[in-house]
Amino acid sequence: MITRCVMSYTIDFRRKVISVRKAEGLTIRETAKQFRIGKASLVRWLKRPEPKNSTPRKRKLDKNALAKDVEQYPDAYQKERAERFGVCKRLFGNPLKSWD
Repeated sequence: MITRCVMSYTIDFRRKVISVRKAEGLTIRETAKQFRIGKASLVRWLKRPEPKNSTPRKRKLDKNALAKDVEQYPDAYQKERAERFGVCKRLFGNPLKSWD
C-alpha cells in the first residue's frame, strides 16, 4: 500500500501569502519562490484560500458481496455499484475485469 504525506498550510499562512503578493505586486512565480511553495498551490489558493474538507474512502471490496451484486445487477454501471458499496467508481475497474 502506498501512503502519501499530505502537508496542509494553515489558512493564516495562505492569506498572508496572498496579501503579500497583492501588496508588493508580485507575480505568481515570484511569490511562490519567495515563500518556497509550488506555483500550482498558489494558483489554487487565489481561487480558494480555505482547504477542501476530505473524507476517508473505503478502499477494499468484499469479493462475495461483489459477486452477488454482479449476479443481481449484471448490466449495472460502475457508478451504480459504487453508490451501493459506498466507494469510488474507479475501485471497480480491476475487480470487474475478471467478470467479463
